[in-house]
Amino acid sequence: MARATARVLIVPHLPRYAVVMAGGAGTRFWPRSRVHTPKQLLALRGGRSLLQETVARVSPPIRRERVLVVTARPHARAVARQLPRRGRSALLVEPEGRNTAAAIALAALHVARRAPEAVLAVLPADHVIDDLPAFRRDLRLALEVAERSAALVTIGVVPTHAETGYGYVRLGAPLPGAHGRGAWATEFIEKPERARAEALVAGGDALWNSGIFAWRASAILAALRLHLPEVVGPLERAGTSPRALAAAYRRLPAVSIDHGVLERAERVAVVRARFPWSDVGSWAAVAALWSGGNGRNALRGRTVSIDSRGCLVDSPERLVAVLGVDDLVVVDTPDAVLVCRKDRAQDVRLVVDELRRRGLRRYL
Repeated sequence: MARATARVLIVPHLPRYAVVMAGGAGTRFWPRSRVHTPKQLLALRGGRSLLQETVARVSPPIRRERVLVVTARPHARAVARQLPRRGRSALLVEPEGRNTAAAIALAALHVARRAPEAVLAVLPADHVIDDLPAFRRDLRLALEVAERSAALVTIGVVPTHAETGYGYVRLGAPLPGAHGRGAWATEFIEKPERARAEALVAGGDALWNSGIFAWRASAILAALRLHLPEVVGPLERAGTSPRALAAAYRRLPAVSIDHGVLERAERVAVVRARFPWSDVGSWAAVAALWSGGNGRNALRGRTVSIDSRGCLVDSPERLVAVLGVDDLVVVDTPDAVLVCRKDRAQDVRLVVDELRRRGLRRYL
C-alpha cells in the first residue's frame, strides 16, 4: 500500500447515507442461525435483533430515510419484516451472496444514481456497540474525513488482546483534520497467527479493523473500477434490471472489500474509535457478552448448572442441565442441539459444511 499524500479537499456538506450489510449466513451461530433466520436477525441480548439495533444506531447522524439495508435473497422476507415499515423501500436485495465487495458495489451504484456526491457509512448488521453517543461522534468524524479527503476510511478499534479472529490495520502518518485520532493506513493484516497478533498489539501501531467504513460513493466506485473491475463492471452494465442482475451475480467472484480494494488502494485512512465494540463472531463471544466477560457461566432459558464454570447454555424451551463441566457451549433448538468446547466455537461452521455435504438441508 503506497503512502498517501496529505491532500485535503474543502467541500460543502454532502448528502449522507448508511449501507447496512445484512447478507451474511452466520454459520458460526448454528443451530440458532439458519438460512432464513441468520445471525443478524437474532435477538442475542433480548429485545431487538442485531439488525434492528444497527439500523437504529446510525440515526443520527444519518437520516432514517437514507438508511439502506443490503441482504441476499434467502433472507429478504425475514429482513423486511424486521425493518420499520417506512424503511422497507430501502431494502436492496442481492440475487445471491457474493461477499462484501459485491454488496458494497451494488449499494454504491444504487445511491450514486440518486445522489452522485453522496458519502456513505458502511456497517455490518451484526455487531454490538453499547456507547451510542461515542459511536455516533466517531461515525460523524469518519464521514467528515471521507467528505474532505475523498479517502476510503475505516474505523479502527484499539486492541484489548491479541485476537486471531480479527483483521488488523497498521497506522502511518497522521491524518490532517481528524482531531488527532486519524492516520493513513499502511498495511492490512487479516486474521494473523497468534505470534503476529501479539507483536501487532505490543507494537502499538495497529488497530482492529472493525469493518465499519466511510467513503464517498464516487471514491469507492473509482476504487472498485481500478481494483475489482470484474465485480463492479457487470453490475454497472446490468443496471437495475432484475434479470440482468441475476445473470451478472452468477458470474461474480466472491471477494471481500478488504482484500479486493482496501489492501490495494493508496488513499485509505483510519479513524481511531472511542467506543467499545464486539463483532460477536462466535458463541464464545456471546458467552463473554452474557457473562460480562468475567468467565462465569452464561445461561439463558431453562438451565441448571452444578459445579460447572465458563459454560454457555442457551435453551429457551427444554430444560438443560450441566454438571461438572467447564467451558462448554450448549445450544438447544427444537430440531438440533450443539455441544462443543468454547475454544472450538469458531469452528461451528464446519458442522454446517458437513450437514450440507450430507444433504441435510432441513437443518441448515
